[in-house]
Amino acid sequence: DIWDPQRLMECPYNKHHRIRACRFPYHLVKCRKSHPEVAKELAMCPFNARHLVPRADLCDHLAKCSDRGFHQEDVVNQPDGFQGKQVNAVSTWQAPPCDEDWET
Repeated sequence: DIWDPQRLMECPYNKHHRIRACRFPYHLVKCRKSHPEVAKELAMCPFNARHLVPRADLCDHLAKCSDRGFHQEDVVNQPDGFQGKQVNAVSTWQAPPCDEDWET
């Protein structure tokens, strides 16, 4: 069961590590620091931060990622007018004219 928090998962940094799913994110942070040479070779999936794959295999993983559907579903379910709309945060505030002359 993929939703079972007690299921064991394999660490991408050390294949001998088996971690409960509920502790997996914490383990990844700790193990990444312990294995910086392996961390350089792995890429993080943009759909699920728990998916760490070799950089060369990232494109293949993205095409087959099981969490990709959740991301696409979120984009489709955005309120009308929200999807693709960019927020233009340009300020129209202008400073009032200054009567002070610091040179005099």
